[in-house]
Amino acid sequence: MEDNKLFTEFPPVSTEKWEEVINKDLKGADYEKKLVWRTIEGFKVKPYYRAEDLEHIEYLDSNPDQFPYTRGKHSDNNVWDIRQDIKEKDPVKANAYALDAVKRGATAVGFCAKAIETEEQMAALLKDIYLTAVTIYFNCCNTKFIDTLRLFVAVARKNGFDTTQIKGSVNFDLYSYALKHGKFWGGEEADLDEAVELINFAKENLPMFRVLTVGGTLFNNAGSNIVQELGFSLAVANELMAKLTERGCDATTVAKNIVFNLAIGGNYFMEIAKIRAARMLWSKIAEQYKPTCDCALKAYINSTSSTWNKSIFDPYVNMLRTTTETMSAAIAGADSISTVPFDVAYKQADDFSYRIARNQQLLLKEESYLDKIVDPAAGSYYIENLTDSIAQYAWQQFLAVEEKGGFASAIRQGFVQDEIAKTAQQRDMDIATRKTTIIGTNQYPNLTETMNAKIENKGCCCQCEKGSEVKVLEPYRGAEAFEQLRLATEKSGIRPKVFLLTYGNLAMRRARSGFATNFFGVAGYEIVDNNGFATAEEGVKAAIDQKADIVVLCSSDDEYAEITETACNLLKGKVKSIVLAGFPKEMVETYKGYGIDEFIHVKTNVLESLTSFQKLFGIM
Repeated sequence: MEDNKLFTEFPPVSTEKWEEVINKDLKGADYEKKLVWRTIEGFKVKPYYRAEDLEHIEYLDSNPDQFPYTRGKHSDNNVWDIRQDIKEKDPVKANAYALDAVKRGATAVGFCAKAIETEEQMAALLKDIYLTAVTIYFNCCNTKFIDTLRLFVAVARKNGFDTTQIKGSVNFDLYSYALKHGKFWGGEEADLDEAVELINFAKENLPMFRVLTVGGTLFNNAGSNIVQELGFSLAVANELMAKLTERGCDATTVAKNIVFNLAIGGNYFMEIAKIRAARMLWSKIAEQYKPTCDCALKAYINSTSSTWNKSIFDPYVNMLRTTTETMSAAIAGADSISTVPFDVAYKQADDFSYRIARNQQLLLKEESYLDKIVDPAAGSYYIENLTDSIAQYAWQQFLAVEEKGGFASAIRQGFVQDEIAKTAQQRDMDIATRKTTIIGTNQYPNLTETMNAKIENKGCCCQCEKGSEVKVLEPYRGAEAFEQLRLATEKSGIRPKVFLLTYGNLAMRRARSGFATNFFGVAGYEIVDNNGFATAEEGVKAAIDQKADIVVLCSSDDEYAEITETACNLLKGKVKSIVLAGFPKEMVETYKGYGIDEFIHVKTNVLESLTSFQKLFGIM
């Protein structure tokens, strides 16, 4: 029989041979430090993977639509709902947005139902929407979930729809509510009783609706890592299963009513792996409750773009972020995807931003055909190992919550909140030191951009009173601290002028002037760059002529010895601050003696340093 294998003329190369070459190229450098990535989740990612790294992964023997569903719930397609979440509260305006969204490709719409209190208002909200063709999500933003569903059923039936064929969900999420507000809205026991009422109502009137939400987005947007988001979400779902089955609900019905609402961040491959791991772990948890139908083992996952990594400045970069995030969700096999409009960090979404968010998904479906391929990540050595690692670590996080007595007990003890706070603090530090880059915010700013006048006060659409039963978990954006610096500069009317005194070696002065431009630019300072000066005196004269507030010396470490003393002597008393780009360790104390106020370099805490400069100019 003819051997049709490709590249048979190339002999196989063992891992040991690869490692020999790698260690030779490292020239004695530490392999672990140079090439192994230790994620913020706590596990290690190797620089490369081979087929042998898949040997320990058990689920690879399964097909899509087979337990444990890591590879997806469908064997023939990867179809997902293109969901447009509409924040508008006025029912007439929200309806107009929804009709336009459906007309232009959305297959699902999410409504804020806070203002819907009468049948007339519900009728206005649903006018002309073909309810059996469009999936309906209610983001109630209040506590009137059962009232919302009753109004919905009444209007749907008046409009001639068979409510048993309508798909959708309502975001009844008692544990996220408790974490946001510091208390359960009616007490945990009363809220669980309401959950039973919702389940029974839906079972009778809306059997294709899901009425229980697990809000993993809250964990993510409060700064959690991927493992925490998944582990805590699984703990919430397990809590619902345990407590609602105790109240007489059957396990299959409870499981089929749960929606996992997971955020999708910018860590492209990790987010793909997270959703795959979520399906696998949930199937194993749900299996323990012995449901009567395998459908109960299949997690329903709605993915929503994370807001934690979105920025006010250079907002169009948010389009790039949400595109890769949407791709992660689609490739991983999410059931529905809500792509956040790029401008929501600073204003209400408008027609343009809604259209862009919707079209991002349409392009992935209609031009990239991601809906045609089942589990496109299958067999990737890297993604399969990420899936396995996330599953293992998320399971440990889940068990840690169970050891605290379950999720409700864990949040009353502050365990969940404290764990997320530790991670958020580390992530904030990574942003402050620019270990993590937020384009346009803490690195590579648009120097001419102003945003203060574009920011709208969007207000809060939910009940904001805070209780003391549970420590509050606050969502925020990682970019906020840097944004506050720059917005403060805008509001103050004071824009310090930074003069770059460039000298000597062309490559070094350009590199360091670029570094200084980014450094001070993220605070909105005016930057005056230069082609280079022949002497320190020439540079100082130009700086004084420009009425500079800050002068940054930009040269090589060796050449700083030629200009620093002279420049400092000539600049003292004429500028607010003299800065040196770099950190020539052996000369730092000497240069401080000359008059250098600050050294800026890759290990500088940029946020801390710029805050000091803001205070120097009376901006903060």
